[in-house]
Amino acid sequence: MKPPAAAITALLDGTHADPFALLGVHAGPGGSFARAILPGAETAQAHSLAGAPLGALGRVDDRGLFEGPIAGPPQPLRYHCQGGGHEWWVADPYSFGPVLGPMDDYLIGEGTHLRLFDKLGAHLIHHEGADGVHFAVWAPNARFVSVVGDFNGWDHRRHLMRRRLDTGVWEIFVPDIGAGQAYKYRIVGADGSVQPLKADPYAVAAELRPATASITAQPAKPDWGDADHRAHWASIDPRRVPMSIYEVHPGSWRRDGDGWFQTWDAMAETLIPYAVEMGFTHIEFLPVSEHPYDPSWGYQTTGLYAPSARFGDPAGFARFVEGAHRAGISVLIDWVPAHFPTDAHGLARFDGTALYEHEDPRLGFHPDWNTAIYNFGRREVLAFLVNNALFWAEKYHVDGLRVDAVASMLYRDYSRKAGEWIPNKDGGRENWEAVEFLRAMNKALYASHAGIVTIAEESTSWPGVSRPAHEGGLGFGFKWNMGFMHDTLKYMARDPVHRRYHHDEITFGLMYAFAENFVLPLSHDEVVHGKGSLLTKMAGDDWQKFANLRAYYGLTWGYPGKKLLFMGQEFAQRREWSDARALDWELLDAPAHAGVQRLVRDLNHLYRDTPALHARDCEGEGFEWLVVDDAQASVFAWARKAPGAPPVAVVSNMTPTRHGHYRLPLPHDGVWREVLNSDATIYGGSGDGNLGAIHARDGAAFVVLPPLSTMMFIFEGNGP
Repeated sequence: MKPPAAAITALLDGTHADPFALLGVHAGPGGSFARAILPGAETAQAHSLAGAPLGALGRVDDRGLFEGPIAGPPQPLRYHCQGGGHEWWVADPYSFGPVLGPMDDYLIGEGTHLRLFDKLGAHLIHHEGADGVHFAVWAPNARFVSVVGDFNGWDHRRHLMRRRLDTGVWEIFVPDIGAGQAYKYRIVGADGSVQPLKADPYAVAAELRPATASITAQPAKPDWGDADHRAHWASIDPRRVPMSIYEVHPGSWRRDGDGWFQTWDAMAETLIPYAVEMGFTHIEFLPVSEHPYDPSWGYQTTGLYAPSARFGDPAGFARFVEGAHRAGISVLIDWVPAHFPTDAHGLARFDGTALYEHEDPRLGFHPDWNTAIYNFGRREVLAFLVNNALFWAEKYHVDGLRVDAVASMLYRDYSRKAGEWIPNKDGGRENWEAVEFLRAMNKALYASHAGIVTIAEESTSWPGVSRPAHEGGLGFGFKWNMGFMHDTLKYMARDPVHRRYHHDEITFGLMYAFAENFVLPLSHDEVVHGKGSLLTKMAGDDWQKFANLRAYYGLTWGYPGKKLLFMGQEFAQRREWSDARALDWELLDAPAHAGVQRLVRDLNHLYRDTPALHARDCEGEGFEWLVVDDAQASVFAWARKAPGAPPVAVVSNMTPTRHGHYRLPLPHDGVWREVLNSDATIYGGSGDGNLGAIHARDGAAFVVLPPLSTMMFIFEGNGP
């Protein structure tokens, strides 16, 4: 039966609600019947995918519509076309069946599909006898959706997609195309308004900014050689092993000879050996997902599933991770599920409605960052984010996620004045939908990826951030200890003469040091926006600044909790960090800077090799105060302990005054060998100390405490 003229016009204009009902191959009383839009063709011969001729189609509309009976049952077709003195072959996407199935519909509708990254987006597959790309996108309120790209001249009439009514997902299989094709979705809203062309939310690759199209690609790489690394982390308790994290912005760690970003492969040759030499256990990258604006550092992402094109192809990042694993280094990435930018090509009003965000700006707009807030209470949005966490763990073998801005997610009134937010159903400020999302994300990750860790950047006193979700916590493995960072840096900025009055800025943190599994973050946030560098935060003249910084690092590495240091601070970068340039590596020509780098390297190796310094980082039994109340001398001392391991005494003198005969209480009599002195000459210090060891008698030893220094002593038993 010939379709009405209006339906034909709608087909040719790309506005037909169900193009698969008219196009493709259909069974009829007289056999199979084919209909196709073949622009520019004058004749068209149908063939099976194997090449067998099945019959000629006649042109029934000068705009390129062909139809006619074909031999055999309904099947995928290719057409041999001729027109304008040319000939070509084209496969008919409407002759192929759907890729998604009823189980996908059920799980998507339920919001429990944990393999969405294999189903939505663009996937290079073999389907019904042909290689091609399957496109699928969630746009439940759209009237029409077309995929447009390099392969169809960006003509929305060529590949109008099939709508799956139960889920609001649109799909189409486009045969005979492969990797490297730029594409977007053209979406017509329910009101008939054409949206800006949208990048694919599930795209695994994207164009280099300022271009914004998605790219067809295989995620990661097919072969991996890091099984031993992953098995090791799956077999241990991360709370009881050393974790010293080197936080890196991949765009400014180093630049190439032309001042451009290093590729992942170039970083693998430089960054991985450096991290190994420096004794770090982990590299944590600021977000690696695609983002349009360099100064956002990746925290305003438009492509959660795509490693940024700034640093090469997706396989390059996978090779970096594998190389790090082979070298014994774990890789963490910063992950941003709290908010997203409102760029026209991104998620904002994706199908003409507030789909990923809230309609009401009191719920859906973030005033601090001028971004949209995810609607965590919508099951499809929750699934999008949970699947993204699973995607990075599975496809790229990342060892963990540091989740950004968790506090902004937990509170409805975060950074808002009265009247600018909506209370929850109980009248409170808690965002229970975000809580459930975080729990769902952590449960899914920990259930499916042994050895994974999640780390929350959470700046409030929300209870149980690192408590398991099944015990009422949020389910994170660790939490950033923002209180430690804030209090101790405030203390180190004070003139030493005043530190006696602020002794509790060091001691107070031990009141809650084991309430969560903590990471001590000396992060990028402390060296931007006019805050200077860690070196310039220190009190005193230049010599004292270096001495203070060395003493502070010694205190931090001796303090309970996992360690995190932002790049450049390991060699006392002077200038505030800028994403627009590489670190000031030339500073290492100066002995003072090289000395700080040597100290951080030695601290890392000491921390890694000494169980007392790491095996009870998160448990109170691993800590004991030795000197807690000597505010007058600004001395702090404690013991770090672990079962079956010799204890370590950590002593800090935070004044520029040398204490030549200081009584240090110790838990055991005998010899305590000096394993670290931040005032050693090799670090740029004065070289004062205790000649390598101290001797405890009657519960104490008299020690030399160099000015502005931290020392560590390990118990070696009864000596001569």
